[in-house]
Amino acid sequence: MWILRSASASPFVRKVRIAAAICSLDDRINIEIADTTNPADSLRQQNPLGKIPSLILEDGTVLYDSAVIVDFLNSEAGGDVIIPKGKERFRVLTMQALADGMKEAAVLKVYEVRFRAPEMHNARWLETQTGKIDRGLATFEAAPPSLSDKPDVGRIALACALGYLDLRFEGKWRETHPRLVAWLNDFAARVPSFEATRPS
Repeated sequence: MWILRSASASPFVRKVRIAAAICSLDDRINIEIADTTNPADSLRQQNPLGKIPSLILEDGTVLYDSAVIVDFLNSEAGGDVIIPKGKERFRVLTMQALADGMKEAAVLKVYEVRFRAPEMHNARWLETQTGKIDRGLATFEAAPPSLSDKPDVGRIALACALGYLDLRFEGKWRETHPRLVAWLNDFAARVPSFEATRPS
């Protein structure tokens, strides 16, 4: 069995879990919660960055970050399952990069508020992160990706980004992005693991 060091609310962990389900590899993964803020957690020995997700293989090899892990899952599933071949590969990976960047910016906004006293909040920093999210949303709203029953990693990453915005920012993005709302509803209906991995 592989071990996935994780946290229930992480959108990057959710991306890996959905990818594993679509690749029919989720039964090979044990979920093990990690505390990224605890120096005593073994995560920092497994991944020098102390970040999740980290996937520990049976031989002790540790894979990180989520983009590497989903690439590994695609390979283990025989290839061309969630990461296509040829020119389409780069379009999908670029979509993943944009959606992952939105998630990173959202996580940074959460951390700024969670770990710094109110008088220490940096408005310019928060505005910078908000801009990344807003531009990403605008890009996807202008041209939402098509859907399929076995979506690729770009679509998985986008769904997890939108899910995280729902979780942490009360879904305010929905008010001005109706095409993405419809897209996410369709994705959720087609991909059962999206609902199954929803953070409580």
